[in-house]
Amino acid sequence: MKEYHKIETIFERDMDGTKKLIIGKFRNPTIEYLKNCEWVFTEKIDGTNIRVMWDGHDITFAGRTDRAEIPKPLMARLEELFLNDETEQLFEQTFGEKEAILYGEGYGGKIQNGTNYKETEDFILFDVECNGVFYNYLYCVELAEMFGISYVPIVTRGTLDLGIKMVTVMSSLMGETAKFEGFVARPIVELKDNRGNRIIVKIKVRDFEGIV
Repeated sequence: MKEYHKIETIFERDMDGTKKLIIGKFRNPTIEYLKNCEWVFTEKIDGTNIRVMWDGHDITFAGRTDRAEIPKPLMARLEELFLNDETEQLFEQTFGEKEAILYGEGYGGKIQNGTNYKETEDFILFDVECNGVFYNYLYCVELAEMFGISYVPIVTRGTLDLGIKMVTVMSSLMGETAKFEGFVARPIVELKDNRGNRIIVKIKVRDFEGIV
């Protein structure tokens, strides 16, 4: 099954050596056009990308690429969460014989030391795709609750400008000691641009420190 798509930053970067964002110079004109619409801002989790895949019959796991190795403690947690008769029946009832992927982040434990999320490795869902179609945030939350798994916390809803202003003053919702990395933002409804690319962006703290 396919890998998760890249999430772009909002603005272009300076090509003269600083590599800093050029505030106001949007990478994608569709993003600029939609900047004042309502966006959903979820916390960006710093971990390792995990795919939980359903092919219509079986559940399998993979990292960002098919060759990526999943740490043993995290694999054990994935097997605990998903490899049981009840979860397999939920996949079958929800997706039937359609191919579906639950995209999430493996985090905690020894994954990305310094983030201070939790002591043990775990999985947190951030996206769901079925037959090439991505579900909106609210439906992803419903699926997470049905499967009994965590979903990346929503921080706020509003314009892109609101998210940019908030990103450097936010604290993580993943725990008192957790490090806040930034937002992933997408419109309240799923949209694509004229090239067929999904409308979704990341707003990272380190890109806006000292700027906003």
